Amino acid sequence: MILKRFLPNEQVKSVLEIRPEDLKARGIKGIITDLDNTLVAWDVAMATPEVTAWFKLMTDHEIKITIISNNKEERVKLFSEPLNAPFVYGARKPLGQAFKKATKQMGLERDEIVVIGDQIMTDVLGGNSAGFYTILVVPIVETDGKLTKINRKIERRILGWMRKKGMITWEEE
Repeated sequence: MILKRFLPNEQVKSVLEIRPEDLKARGIKGIITDLDNTLVAWDVAMATPEVTAWFKLMTDHEIKITIISNNKEERVKLFSEPLNAPFVYGARKPLGQAFKKATKQMGLERDEIVVIGDQIMTDVLGGNSAGFYTILVVPIVETDGKLTKINRKIERRILGWMRKKGMITWEEE
């Protein structure tokens, strides 16, 4: 069924809840993560101290992180470079090209990578379609850019349907 492509494998409130020990126990060696509203609010330019510490924690555990974003190069580069994180901008998620590029950059197999993001229309659909384990995070802020607002309306409908069918059990914030 097509709606299953929108269903994440896991849901957490924040990326900060994702522990390297849990990922390694599952054989995960790499993370492909969204930027806006996943790592920081969409209107925050730089990583917070907590996000910086999370990146360091993952790196210390030899887990590679690549940021993929539909945003412009300037935005993604400004955020990623201080973290020494490789990135793909203008990703056109949910299309698969950016996911393939990130996988190749990391030198890992699909089953060694998890995709993390705050949107089911881009991050989860893209990750699932490309064959990755997906983790949905609660968006950091409720405000969004124009296109994301449209996606959020569609997402709420899909999530509501999945909740009714018992496919998801977490509560919205």
